[in-house]
Amino acid sequence: MFIKQLYTNCLAEAAYYIESEGEAAIIDPLRETAPYLALAKERNATIRYIFETHFHADFVSGHIDLARETGAAIIYGPGAKAHYDILSARQHEIFPLGNIKIKVLHTPGHTLESSCFLLIDENGKENAVFTGDTLFAGDVGRPDLATSKDITKEDLAEMLHDSIYAELMPLADDVIVYPGHGPGSACGKNIGTETVTTIGKQKQFNYALQPMTRDEFIHVVTAGLEEPPKYFFMDAAINKNGYQDIDSVMKHNAVPISPEQFKTYAENGNIILDTRNADEFEKGFIPGAINIGLSGQYAIWVGSLLDAKIPVILVTDLGKEQEAILRLARVGYENVKGYLDGGMVAWENAGLPVDTIESINPEEFVAVYNNRDTILDIRNDSEAANEKLSSAIHIPLAKLESFVPSLNKQDKIYIHCAGGYRSMIASSILQKHGFEHVINIRKGIKGLKEAGVLLAV
Repeated sequence: MFIKQLYTNCLAEAAYYIESEGEAAIIDPLRETAPYLALAKERNATIRYIFETHFHADFVSGHIDLARETGAAIIYGPGAKAHYDILSARQHEIFPLGNIKIKVLHTPGHTLESSCFLLIDENGKENAVFTGDTLFAGDVGRPDLATSKDITKEDLAEMLHDSIYAELMPLADDVIVYPGHGPGSACGKNIGTETVTTIGKQKQFNYALQPMTRDEFIHVVTAGLEEPPKYFFMDAAINKNGYQDIDSVMKHNAVPISPEQFKTYAENGNIILDTRNADEFEKGFIPGAINIGLSGQYAIWVGSLLDAKIPVILVTDLGKEQEAILRLARVGYENVKGYLDGGMVAWENAGLPVDTIESINPEEFVAVYNNRDTILDIRNDSEAANEKLSSAIHIPLAKLESFVPSLNKQDKIYIHCAGGYRSMIASSILQKHGFEHVINIRKGIKGLKEAGVLLAV
């Protein structure tokens, strides 16, 4: 038996490759199929099953393309309905794989069809459980993503409680837990740092698995939920309805655009997405560009901030064009006209206009700040609740554009986040909207603390 976790930091997502006696199964694959096909080929195995724990909201799964390329069956839990061929498994149905077995545990709560997959090893022992978005290290799946007028988050939280206590809590403490996400994913409230854990550890340390009544469980898992990224519902629909194959998407989107044509596209209202890191972006960028760097949670922030209906034109570091386009496709952003051929060097060589953003180190901020200036804290609510600058205005980055009319474009505005990645995104958004005195604080709240700035708790 062989198990490999394929973890993608950008999406905080874990896919899994399971193999026994030359037969393989993939759980929750990402959009591109190459890693799974390559692993199966390397190990001389045949992919027999593709298990989906639910209709994902935070990324477009690669299950359809992978099934087309391998002939493997796509398996969801009970009640799942899609616009392509799937097998909607029965509760506790068993799928043989070599000389091991995969048992379906229907665990509704995150979504109605959510299921976990229990691995029974060669000796008949319950060895591991692949929990998708039902159970994470230190957290459980949020119950507010599949709500409707007929089903509330409280209804789903009640289902989640019953699922966990009926299907997961009875498992032995040494059963390995392979969750669908790690820290940074918006599919939970506050997922822990581990990407592999055990049932025993979760019984001991997971806040949602402590002794409590059903009503108490419903309260704790529904309290403090932040708004889901706006692309979540789009991706869930894509995963139900199907999509264009990834090779075609890459071919259509990876188009080099000359500086002159790029300028025309920009003037016609296309979104300029600059994927370089913040240090490079601030030195010179195309006016109106939004900076979301490949070095961070690029796809998540694109999905949270940009309108998928408006075409995107890309600025990347040379050699990063394909990566930038693929990572957009992972979250369903396929409306890409192409990328700036030759990057910013070509733009500047063509004599076209360049803008800049001022950034300062925390020590410089301490020296120049006065109470007449505005400090903008663009971290999430949960981050700002722990500690913040007492004089700062708190507006989470995901909501920033809706607050633009309430800010004064003539004010000097210092912007910070936790470490510096999101503050440059926010700075570029405000500058695009005509703010004239935007100053990015490098290193964020971490740097400010190290510089001796007093924080309110």
